[in-house]
Amino acid sequence: MEETYRPPCALYKKCGGCQLQHLPYPEQLRRKQAREIALLGPFGHVEDIIGMADPTHYRNKVCAAFALDQKKRIVSGVYQPGSHRVVPVDECLIEDETADRIIVDIRNMLRDFKIQVFDERSGRGFLRHVLVRRGFRSGEVMVVLVASSPVFPTQKPFVRKLLELHPEITTVILNINDRCTPVVLGEREKILHGPGVIEDVLCAHRFRISPRSFYQVNPVQTEILYGKAVEFAALSGRETVLDAYCGVGTIGITASGGAKQVIGVELNRDAVKDAIANARLNGLKNAWFTAGDAGEYLQGMAKEGFRPDVVFLDPPRSGSSEAFLKALLKAAPDRAVYISCDPETLARDLKILTAGGYRAQKIQPVDMFPYTEHVETVCLLSKLDTKQHTEIDLRMYEKNVTNAEKKPTAGKSRTMCRKTPDCM
Repeated sequence: MEETYRPPCALYKKCGGCQLQHLPYPEQLRRKQAREIALLGPFGHVEDIIGMADPTHYRNKVCAAFALDQKKRIVSGVYQPGSHRVVPVDECLIEDETADRIIVDIRNMLRDFKIQVFDERSGRGFLRHVLVRRGFRSGEVMVVLVASSPVFPTQKPFVRKLLELHPEITTVILNINDRCTPVVLGEREKILHGPGVIEDVLCAHRFRISPRSFYQVNPVQTEILYGKAVEFAALSGRETVLDAYCGVGTIGITASGGAKQVIGVELNRDAVKDAIANARLNGLKNAWFTAGDAGEYLQGMAKEGFRPDVVFLDPPRSGSSEAFLKALLKAAPDRAVYISCDPETLARDLKILTAGGYRAQKIQPVDMFPYTEHVETVCLLSKLDTKQHTEIDLRMYEKNVTNAEKKPTAGKSRTMCRKTPDCM
């Protein structure tokens, strides 16, 4: 008799983070592949999804919420889906093991140092969350204590004890979030130990990571993802590349070795500061970054008579904005490499871009988040007729935007990552 497969984690049903844990990993990949083909197959051939040899403990960013349970015991873990109840978690199948141990030790230290956890109902208490980031290759570790107040009476002995327990920690930061908000990190920070940032190596380049930096949480698969993106771009050294939604510059810097120049645009000013620092850190002379709206920047380039040869776009889960897609069609780069974290919004945007004169030449899924519903996709879009790039049928564009807004693609996954709203 065939043995029934059991989810490897006892918290599978309570936590809700690993939606596919009831399936063996090969079956998870088949399910994701089928969804990619259903959504993206109409635009072109979908390559076989690239999975992980070891799909466990891949998350190099771990965020734990702190609370009191019904017996007034301090617990740390994740919010149960659809509630503000914290599910206690000591170790997680997909999280970095060092990060998990640090969070457990911080929880155990709280009573000794008379630190109260924050109570959402009363608005009292100090510690709200702990965020840990670990450099996959560098081994550097950042600990961010998210508190409701900047007043931390036992700060020095607490940090000293934490470093005794975990000498691998290279920086400790106090982040102040005194607002009633689901967003984990506040705007104010105080460095308690170390430089306030960590560094890591990705695709043979060094990157500086600050508490609020967007940096992919699965470095093993990120190198595969970005490697495919640069491969699809087919850079010859003569291209001007625009890295839209550039974050800390990871894609643009990775592509810089094959381009004439790279321009990165990002709304988040903190991320742009990190991107500039990362370009300097890697000694790059052909990459620069600016804060702003990528669509407006593209429009500005067109008005001045410039257009990028290649555009990399890595938008949030909601996909590209209407304004950006319109600007992209007007700028008409020879190639666009779309890196998507949601095949549904990618399908919506591909409908618009293919109607505007592009063809999806390559579609490559990459499993960045094993055990979850999420999947990343790299798609190469090529201009059908680059000589006619200024003659785009905007009426067709407007028609497809309207249709996409009225009739979203069916089968949207409603389950989001249970870590934090800004975790991916």
